[in-house]
Amino acid sequence: MKHLLLCLMVFCSTIQAQVISKTDSNRIKPQDTLVIDSGHRDSLKIFKPTIYDYQYQTQFSEKKIFDTVFTHDKTFIFTQYNNRDNFGNIQFANIGSGFNQMVYKVDTEQNLSLLPARKSHFILGIADIKYYDVKTPTTAFIYHNSVSSGAALQSTYTQNIGKNFNFAVEYMGLRSLGLYLHNLASNNNIIFSGHFKSKNSKYEAFAHYIHSNVNNEENGGISDVSLFLGGNSNFNTRLNLPVNLQFSDSRFAYRRYYFSHEFRPFSSEKFPFKIRHTIFHQGNKYYYNQSQLEPYYFSVPADLVDYPLSSKKYSENLSNTVSVLFDQKNFKLDAGVRHQLIKLGVGMPFAAPFTDFPLELSENRIGAVGNLLIKLWDKVQLNSNLEFSNGNHFGNYLRSQNLMKFEPIKDYFVNAKVNFQTASPSFNLLINPSVYRKFNFFLNQPKNETITEIGGDVNLKWFQSSVFANYFRIDNYTYIDANLQPQQSGSSLNISQIGGEATFTYGKFHLNPRVLFQSALTNKDLYPMPNFVGRFNLFYQTKAFKQVAEIQTGIKIYYFTKFASREFSPVLNEFILPGSDPYSIGGQPIGDVYFNLKVKRMFFFIEAQHLNTTFMQNKSFTAPNYPLYDFRLNLGIVWYLFS
Repeated sequence: MKHLLLCLMVFCSTIQAQVISKTDSNRIKPQDTLVIDSGHRDSLKIFKPTIYDYQYQTQFSEKKIFDTVFTHDKTFIFTQYNNRDNFGNIQFANIGSGFNQMVYKVDTEQNLSLLPARKSHFILGIADIKYYDVKTPTTAFIYHNSVSSGAALQSTYTQNIGKNFNFAVEYMGLRSLGLYLHNLASNNNIIFSGHFKSKNSKYEAFAHYIHSNVNNEENGGISDVSLFLGGNSNFNTRLNLPVNLQFSDSRFAYRRYYFSHEFRPFSSEKFPFKIRHTIFHQGNKYYYNQSQLEPYYFSVPADLVDYPLSSKKYSENLSNTVSVLFDQKNFKLDAGVRHQLIKLGVGMPFAAPFTDFPLELSENRIGAVGNLLIKLWDKVQLNSNLEFSNGNHFGNYLRSQNLMKFEPIKDYFVNAKVNFQTASPSFNLLINPSVYRKFNFFLNQPKNETITEIGGDVNLKWFQSSVFANYFRIDNYTYIDANLQPQQSGSSLNISQIGGEATFTYGKFHLNPRVLFQSALTNKDLYPMPNFVGRFNLFYQTKAFKQVAEIQTGIKIYYFTKFASREFSPVLNEFILPGSDPYSIGGQPIGDVYFNLKVKRMFFFIEAQHLNTTFMQNKSFTAPNYPLYDFRLNLGIVWYLFS
């Protein structure tokens, strides 16, 4: 209630103080800074910035303006603690605690690094870091309320110093207590970034530093599901439900120093060559901490080994790349060589009988990189990326990404992709130390996990619709079995996906459905998944308060079919195959009612999540033993300040 009153007070003051800007749209014709007074009177020109003076980019992408248009997808992004559309995932009961991924996808951040699956939803890779170009100092705030107590706030400040240098500072802090015992989430990250371009455009540099922490208390889920499903009013207070773990937490730290610069030795357009050098160091650390032994994990002393209560794993990657770039507007080609020093290790030597497991694996890798971009007639674009490296411990690494975009008919777009990757399995599945005997493993000389991905999508003008299809073939699929040991499949796992999205409009009413059908064509038991995932958003959108504000209000329903889900292992922070008696989740709708409001460049998101649990019992689960969140009032605020 306090959060709601705060939002209403800010909204009322904002309506009185702000007027809508005619340039506040990505759909209007781009224009530069407006000249308000040309200086005829006193030789001093007066400028008024427009939204097109506030831009950002990732290092290898084109610049984009700040998106301040009130589109329907905002309600899926800014109601999530990680500010992403998490379609295909199901959230744990507490924000900041990650998701159960129900739809297969390739996460390249796990390549040659240590990254537990449930910690990955908060992480920003190199390609996710934004570099800004703004005419005036710019600040952005994104706020989310938490579960029980706490909050999540992301703030960004960026400023240009002259025309050629920009710096930015971004911080995100999250703390949420949760409704269940021992369920605290505490996440944060800080980013410093900078972009410089010389006056003659011969030299350009990108740099950033990021440090992220994803920390969670681990309760192992509720110990007796029947108490949750029984309907006893004593357990409506979720703190009364006993949980499996009492003394455990997991911590993941992710740190990267990154610097990339390029120099153009010739000024003539006849010789559009550049020399690029990129160096970065990335360190990942994962800790599983305990203040006492957890009876949930052992029955007799023989189930333990002589190892500290808390364990540590880490990976490091020092990468150095030099490449030559041929850079024209419609044709770009660069190729270079890369050296990497990669390490994977544990904090303390393994205890008997696992003393033959290594303390650290380290190797120097030599490889090559290449990128190709071709644009033809403003209708066809081909983008290909290739990376290869070789090492002793982690074998050959090869990743090829190929994307073609073309417009066969005006306003109809086709994207086709063929991706191939062969790489060591995720480092988190290669090694693990623990005081509990069953959690100790070392996967020696694993085969490369090889993934072929073929797919694409067609975007149609009719109803703003799109249709997509994907096919995956995974050879040597690596997983954690029910005995908590890593295994590799002897035959391929084949997955097909097909789906689509559209927006139907009648006056000010809109219906936006998104559906996905998927199936494991072979080895279905290795990757349990729902056959159908769907989301339906029926909403009303209109201008209000004498055109000063804009309102969205509607109903969202999220649904996935029942399936025997993988289980979550807190020690590994990975999802493992269920045992002989799997527990099925899904088959229950998740209904939300929301009211969203935009005033100038401030957005309010008010959402009654899982509203159907106010008149029916909550029987939904995120994973076996982990109930889905109950009804809660979810608040979000997004505010862009262009000084």
